Formats: sequence, C-alpha cells, structure tokens
Amino acid sequence: MTKLSDTQALILSAAAQRPEHIALPLPESLRGGAAAKVVGAMLAKGFLEEVDADLRKGEPVWRETGDGHGVTLVATDAGLAAIGIEPDDASTAPVGATDAPTEQPAPDTPTETESAPKTRTPREGTKQATLIAMLRAPDGATIEEIMAATGWQSHTVRGAMAGALKKKLGLEVTSEKVEDRGRVYKLPAA
Repeated sequence: MTKLSDTQALILSAAAQRPEHIALPLPESLRGGAAAKVVGAMLAKGFLEEVDADLRKGEPVWRETGDGHGVTLVATDAGLAAIGIEPDDASTAPVGATDAPTEQPAPDTPTETESAPKTRTPREGTKQATLIAMLRAPDGATIEEIMAATGWQSHTVRGAMAGALKKKLGLEVTSEKVEDRGRVYKLPAA
C-alpha cells in the first residue's frame, strides 16, 4: 500500500471528485514553497501529471509555460489507486495486458461504484476509517478516546473532523456534553 501524507491524500481525494480529476485548487493552507514541494513529490511519484489547461473551459492554471499557455494538475490512475479508487477508464489496462474480454458483472447486479454514495468513502484500516467507526458507534467518542485509538494529537482529531469528515466527505459530526464523560462526538449511523 502506498504511504501518503495527509495533504497528498486530501489533494487526491478532492481531485477524484472533480470533473476530469483536476487537482486544483489546492487546499487553502498549502501555498508557495510548501505547495511546490508537495506537488513536486506527487509529480515525481506519478500521482499527478501536468496537462495543458483549457482556459476556455476555465480550468485553473498551476503554472505558466512562458509561451502564453498554462498547465493544470490532474490526478493520474496511480494517484487515484493510491487512495483506493479504481480508474473509471478501461483503457488503463496494465502493460502487457491483452484486449481479451474481461468478466463483467451481470446487468442487474450493482457494482461497488454504483452502490457507493457520490462522495468518496475511506479505505478500510486507515486512521480515518477508525475515526468514522468510533463516531458511528452508539455512544460516539470523545477527543481523548480518538487520540488513544489513532495516536493523533487533539488538534489533529479536531482538524480531521472539521476538514476530512465535514468538508471533504460531507458527513455531519454532532457533539453533546455527557455527564461523567465530557464532550462526545457522533456521526449518524450509516
């Protein structure tokens, strides 16, 4: 499994939800040299690629090429696979694959992507999946309980709930004060 930083995962997750998997705009907190460093590493790993920006479509520009054109950043199939998303293009067969027909599910059988919600679902076994499972438990979870389960610091837990869960996945995190337990955070059951 590919090891991604939280920022790289955030960029790829956002790109997966956009038309043509465009990775721009980058998170607001990522600017200047930090943005160049993260994007440079993702380009080197093959998770992103630079393509000519179609300014007529209003595509955002990552950098100017100097000849009046600009390039934008697009998540590659490898980048999408790194966050657990299968490429939606059949032409991305591995090198050496033949054009032999592959077994397709029966038309009345829903595929994994058809039954999944429009928003990205996290991979199993990740800290984010642990966070979601804890918040969906009937009793919810406190910041301290989540810190113990994930190894995160309190500000990381709060950031994950506000950023990854609320903003990126569209999940509604609620909280209430519980006697003898403190503030408890919950998600509606799936």
